Amino acid sequence: MRDLRLVIFDVDGTLVDSQAEIMAAMTLAFQSEGLALPDRATVLSIVGLSLAEAFVVLCPTADAPQRARLVDAYKDAFVSLRSDNQEMGPLFPGAMNALDLLRAQDHTLLAVATGKSRRGLDKVLERHGLTGVFHSEQVADHHPSKPHPSMILTALNETGVTPEKAVMLGDTTYDMDMARAAGIKKIGVTWGYHAADTLQPDAMIEDFTALPGAVDQLIGS
Repeated sequence: MRDLRLVIFDVDGTLVDSQAEIMAAMTLAFQSEGLALPDRATVLSIVGLSLAEAFVVLCPTADAPQRARLVDAYKDAFVSLRSDNQEMGPLFPGAMNALDLLRAQDHTLLAVATGKSRRGLDKVLERHGLTGVFHSEQVADHHPSKPHPSMILTALNETGVTPEKAVMLGDTTYDMDMARAAGIKKIGVTWGYHAADTLQPDAMIEDFTALPGAVDQLIGS
């Protein structure tokens, strides 16, 4: 019997193209405090961090109470946007097929490690028919922000998979640094929110058709 292996997915910028939602929610959050919205590149650079950490980066001069209000405003805006437009945040091309191929393998388990809240992840999973697909779901509510390895270490503990049989798929340096800190392999994607040449992964893929092969190469088939 083959050893269990674990493939851990980031969500925003890796599985789901959520930049339109993120920019819209950030616009509403900043408007609620009468603040100027940073440019798109700056906003997308914080994707992957928990919201509290993200607003420290985006609003370095704001005090803690104002950042807390921004976090709440962003969350409320995100929920409102989802209710108004169910077509926002599509899966990247090939994502569902790659998930189906991997989940069909008895020795392969799937997990999520995301800067989203529990509420936010649940909405994404429900929208895309992914509820119940992942054996471990790690969210920002219960962990320090990426790149702290807590999410990955918890996923390993929940699934019983050893670090050498686990790999992280992500689009940001936060994902890669988190994987490195947890002692697991890392696969970068070229379509996400951080420049590909900043990631320094163990393998880089340009589309989801390459994912199963990259996983086999790094942690064994």
